Amino acid sequence: MAKIPIGLQLYSVREDCARDLPGSLDAVARMGYVAVEFAGYYGRSAQELRKMLDDRGLKCCGTHTGFNTIMGDELPRTIEFNQTLGNRFLIVPGLPEERRKSRAAWLETAQLMNEAAERAAPAGMKVGYHNHGVEFQPMEGELPWDTFFGNAKPEVVMQLDFGNALHGGGNPIPYVERYPGRATTVHLKEYSATNNQALIGEGDVNWQQLFQLCETVGRTEWYIVEQESYAYPPLECVDRCLQNLRKMGK
Repeated sequence: MAKIPIGLQLYSVREDCARDLPGSLDAVARMGYVAVEFAGYYGRSAQELRKMLDDRGLKCCGTHTGFNTIMGDELPRTIEFNQTLGNRFLIVPGLPEERRKSRAAWLETAQLMNEAAERAAPAGMKVGYHNHGVEFQPMEGELPWDTFFGNAKPEVVMQLDFGNALHGGGNPIPYVERYPGRATTVHLKEYSATNNQALIGEGDVNWQQLFQLCETVGRTEWYIVEQESYAYPPLECVDRCLQNLRKMGK
């Protein structure tokens, strides 16, 4: 299959973006990233953001958008904003407590996400969910990740964050296989039992096995780097992550 492109979750360099968004995007493009995923818009309109991306040859490979923004009357506005950005992936990065406090809550959330996915589909949009660690800690005899994705329709994107899963005590590898074709976008984040500032390629993640699964059963369209701990300035960290991925052949 074609080589999977690599984007950057801008949360990794959020303080740089808050100080100087155009300059940060310049740096990200120079590093060799081909896209960015937003987690906030720094007070800019969709039109302003799209021009910034276009001027630098960058694409938008996703937005992290609150659960409420894909519900009810908010969804059409969210779709319009993301159409302007050129983005197809509306990813919920976490849930309020009431949406995940019990197995019943997870089941209800899955149904609501199914409905949002159905409503977004005519606009060419996909909705999805991104994990932290709690999804891999047992609740009422089942992992919430399985409660949710076992009941969410295949159209709901499984944005598996490898590092977050390991931090939560889970192994991300079986989930790419268990839910084939659903890891449409994934977060590349390192995990190390001994170094909490490890960059991609410096920790315990079995990257080659994960890449092989993403590129076969996962049908992954985007690799998205996210770094949340910093042995160096954030922009240098994400640059080093990308260079380490290049050394792995990505």
